[in-house]
Amino acid sequence: MKYIFVLFLLSVGLQMKGQDQHKPDTIVALKDSLQRKATQIPGKYLSQVKQKTNKLDHEVTRRSEQALTRFMKQEEKMKKRLGKIDSLKAANLFSHSIDSLGSLKSHLSSKAGKYAGVLNQSGGAYLDSLSNSLAFLKDSKGLLDQSKGITDKLNGSLKSVDNLKDKLQQAEQIKAYIRERKQQLKEQLAQYTGFTKDLQKMNKEAYYYSQQLKEYKEVFKDKKKAEQKAMEVIRKIPAFNDFMRQHSQLASLFNIQGSAATAQSLEGLQTRSQVEQLIQQRIGSGPNASAAVSQQMAEARSKFDELKSKFPDLDNAADMPDFKPKEMKTKSFLQRLEFGSNLQFQRSTKFFPTTGDFAGQVAYKFHKSGSAGVGLAYKLGMGTGFNDIRFTSQGMGIRSFIDWKLKGTFFLNGGYEQNYQPGYAGVATGLGQQWTQSGLIGLSKKYKINSKMKGNMMVLFDFLYNQHVPRTDPVKVRLGYNF
Repeated sequence: MKYIFVLFLLSVGLQMKGQDQHKPDTIVALKDSLQRKATQIPGKYLSQVKQKTNKLDHEVTRRSEQALTRFMKQEEKMKKRLGKIDSLKAANLFSHSIDSLGSLKSHLSSKAGKYAGVLNQSGGAYLDSLSNSLAFLKDSKGLLDQSKGITDKLNGSLKSVDNLKDKLQQAEQIKAYIRERKQQLKEQLAQYTGFTKDLQKMNKEAYYYSQQLKEYKEVFKDKKKAEQKAMEVIRKIPAFNDFMRQHSQLASLFNIQGSAATAQSLEGLQTRSQVEQLIQQRIGSGPNASAAVSQQMAEARSKFDELKSKFPDLDNAADMPDFKPKEMKTKSFLQRLEFGSNLQFQRSTKFFPTTGDFAGQVAYKFHKSGSAGVGLAYKLGMGTGFNDIRFTSQGMGIRSFIDWKLKGTFFLNGGYEQNYQPGYAGVATGLGQQWTQSGLIGLSKKYKINSKMKGNMMVLFDFLYNQHVPRTDPVKVRLGYNF
């Protein structure tokens, strides 16, 4: 029995020793597991990509169908009017075009794949990067978390991105067709009177359609938290950078494959020396020729900069509007809203303690230079001095206001307010007003805090202050911000 007990103790000791030997390996395995988990891409990233691409796809489809419908109606109207003057001309000029517009509209509901394999930069660098990040994750599935249905989410996101690429390419095709069609109608109808307003309507629709697409793409670029985190993880992986160099649209444009191909000859692109030689052949050589070229280039650059400053969003000279565009027309209702807050302090009197007004507000931007809004304010009493600090409720306020840009960052500000203050210590019964109205006018200075927040400082005069019982300060200084 004694020998059996000794053997049992020896076996237990050997097992414990074996566990101690494997303990470092267990720690290393646990560390590797935690590191892999930290570098894995969450499934929420794929859900956000699919959601935002589907939303943009829907918006582009809706706006494109709207533009094509309006063009078809306008051309049918013009065809009917021209038919009364020249029926043969009307049939030749409009019949085929109306059919083409209908065909473009029907293709908007078609499945993706029509432009597969075609170099497509209509989505910009952001969509190209997004598409390649998903393709890289498909080839490197170890980077994804192993939650249920993650493969289906990845495939669904890739399909949504492909559909969006196709839809944006169709939108570019629509823009190109409308651009050419406008020019054709302008030339063909020049000999007829009564079509000026129709052509102007078409020009307006084409311009706002192009600007709306740009607006959609800018909103699409905004990254949510999960997307930012995912891209930070992916970009730290060297294999992803190599993948981007091989598969990005820019790489395919210049036939670049890998980092060793940077010195390839770009056949078909003119060098600086070739351009200079061509200029010399056209205008000759010598100091006078060089001066003439420099002068013409300077004039052209100046003219181009002038046009670019007026219309910074245009990507084609044919889209130049012949009217004054409304910059806010392509903004949605939510994009026009500006949320903000401000505060002001009122010194203590024998009737009121020191009071702080803390207000929240929302403004609607009805013009590039103007906005109007409403707000609510809470009045917090803070005592009568440093030796008497007491927090009390002093009432509330309802506000309305309007802002109009004067010059630079200075704005004219006006508003109407109703303030409720129920407590009047020291005021004879019946003399105090619980509700007082204020009419405000003044100036505000706005400044940038960061990319998403703006600060402002307002100095306002209340021209109804002498009607208040008890009387309040006529000048109000407010500090706030908008985002």
